[in-house]
Amino acid sequence: MYQDILVPTDGSDGTRRSLNHGVTIADRFGATIHALSVVPEGPLGTLQTDEAIPAAERAVERIETEASREGVEVVTAVEQGVPHEQILAYADEHGIDMIVMGTQGRTGLDRVLVGSVTERIVRMADVPVVTVRLTDEIRIEDADEAADIARKTAEQEGYDDISVLEDPHRTSASWIVPLETGSGRVHVHVDAVTSEGRVAKGRE
Repeated sequence: MYQDILVPTDGSDGTRRSLNHGVTIADRFGATIHALSVVPEGPLGTLQTDEAIPAAERAVERIETEASREGVEVVTAVEQGVPHEQILAYADEHGIDMIVMGTQGRTGLDRVLVGSVTERIVRMADVPVVTVRLTDEIRIEDADEAADIARKTAEQEGYDDISVLEDPHRTSASWIVPLETGSGRVHVHVDAVTSEGRVAKGRE
């Protein structure tokens, strides 16, 4: 299942909310949270200031404190470089099973950067990515409704003999629905806002 969960952070409200969802999932599966903050560096050079690295260190320390309070094991790291590249590289190097990210960061430039980074991670990551929205209204609040969407999603992907393994659980903006199928176990992630489902193969 999920043993190592990556929560990229810039210390903003969006990433603090993603921490809550990451901790919920980690607690359920007995997983380790990996808190990663990337000091951005792009083609025009570094975007860091004298405060950038200390701010990044404070961001991961905050996750460490909050996750430890919930009894979840935590690993922290601060890297410099192109954010989505560093996040994907970290996920690959540390055997990450899931990435949990906010869709918005701080206002202004950071907000654009975080949104752009999240989109790239969703498109390029080889592991499930749970995205956390700040203000969108939750539409799917019932576990049975989430399970129905998960079944239909699995059917559309060509799976058969589908049954729900255990009760779906929600991480605010997403439902995770474990299914048994004729092809093996899978997890379907159902967006609680858009009702869209996505199949991610489960891991033992």
